[in-house]
Amino acid sequence: MVERPTLTTPRLRLRPFCEADSRDVQCLAGEKEIAAGTLLIPHPYPDGLARAWIKSHQQSYERGEGVVWAVTLEPAGTLVGAIGLTIDSENGRAELGYWIGRPYWSRSYATEAGKAVIDYGFNVLGLNRIYARHLGRNPASGRVMQKLGMSLEGRLRQDVKKWGRFDDLELYAILRTEYDGTQDENA
Repeated sequence: MVERPTLTTPRLRLRPFCEADSRDVQCLAGEKEIAAGTLLIPHPYPDGLARAWIKSHQQSYERGEGVVWAVTLEPAGTLVGAIGLTIDSENGRAELGYWIGRPYWSRSYATEAGKAVIDYGFNVLGLNRIYARHLGRNPASGRVMQKLGMSLEGRLRQDVKKWGRFDDLELYAILRTEYDGTQDENA
């Protein structure tokens, strides 16, 4: 088994998920507000889904298809969310995805974790492009993408249907040539 990476920031430790995290994942990701602002998280959050999702991470990593981290607070180790890259190695790109539990909003955890993951993507994985998408109904996620140095590339009008309603997707990206690894930590 190939060991998955752990990343650290001033306040956070990004580590591989373990089966023991499944209850916390279901509790945090299971809140309606989290599901409402994301593309893939269902509500209600079914029993067993978190465990199955966590079990998929190692195989995805070993195949080079993705890497997912538990976003935890240091030094206590409290789980606050998730962040990851879905990798397209043939094209040198990856999609950044994340969620932060509602009790931990407005503390810049997504931005801090995102900076570490983007650095990993460019400097360890050798990616050329990292992109992210957010639902039009979730502008806070777009603000995180801007703080990560990503540029708005466009709006995909009514591109997805979530809970019976068509919604726009906003597309952001950053290229390796635009990244210098020195974004302001206080952004």
